[in-house]
Amino acid sequence: QVQLVESGGGLVQAGGSLRLSCAASGRTFNSYAMGWFRQAPGKEREFVAAISWSGSSTYYADSVKGRFTISRDNAKNTVYLQMNSLKPEDTAVYLCKTGITIATITSRPDLGSWGQGTQVTVSS
Repeated sequence: QVQLVESGGGLVQAGGSLRLSCAASGRTFNSYAMGWFRQAPGKEREFVAAISWSGSSTYYADSVKGRFTISRDNAKNTVYLQMNSLKPEDTAVYLCKTGITIATITSRPDLGSWGQGTQVTVSS
């Protein structure tokens, strides 16, 4: 099983940027699609972005499209989430997840590995 550790969260003003990282253990990282989710207090976990195992395909939630960019470096076993033009409503714990495909990232939250999350707080 792949173990995931997120980092890069913090406090930022509205309009600012952050880059999150998700480091994976194991030699099979480059066989997995990867995704980012977020969960705000009192709200359900929601999908943010996903990327195929090769990095050639990406998929975004409408709420972040044009502001967030997901990428991966298979040589470093790491997936990134570049977040620009941050808004207070982006405040949440951000978690990364493995999946077989982009489709299973979003449709099967019960499958794959989850990280513990990193807190992102955007002040107005």
